[in-house]
Amino acid sequence: MTIISKADNTGPSTGTQGAWPLVFLAWVIVTIATLGSLFFSEIMEIPICELCWYQRIAMYPLVLILALSLFPYDPRVVRIAGALTAVGWLFAMFQVLLVADIIPESAQPCVKGIPCSETYFTLFGFLNIPGLSLLTFSLIGVLLFFTHRIETS
Repeated sequence: MTIISKADNTGPSTGTQGAWPLVFLAWVIVTIATLGSLFFSEIMEIPICELCWYQRIAMYPLVLILALSLFPYDPRVVRIAGALTAVGWLFAMFQVLLVADIIPESAQPCVKGIPCSETYFTLFGFLNIPGLSLLTFSLIGVLLFFTHRIETS
């Protein structure tokens, strides 16, 4: 019979135990967002603008990166996922400002083809696809921030 003392450091650290559920929740959120964006484009056939593609480029890899970092847990995921989240958040914020007519038409990147400022879907009467993207990247960013705080404490 082997007795393991509290001083034995073979198990996961306290920071890892607290950080894992946050990364898992971030993975759940980004997976739902990815499936939602595929539903909008493939099932509902909503056209994809240029800014939406950039947001997808930042979001889709997060599904795989966050999932692979969970088993076994890898604390380095915060840096990689954080960088992609920040880039996606910037594009989403820019598009939200475009839709709200805060950014002038002359600064719009997608004037030809599919306009970035047009909304094809609205949830609850006020939340459109760029807003959903911004909300998703914001939630993931907050979860990664608290993951980092737990790991460094």
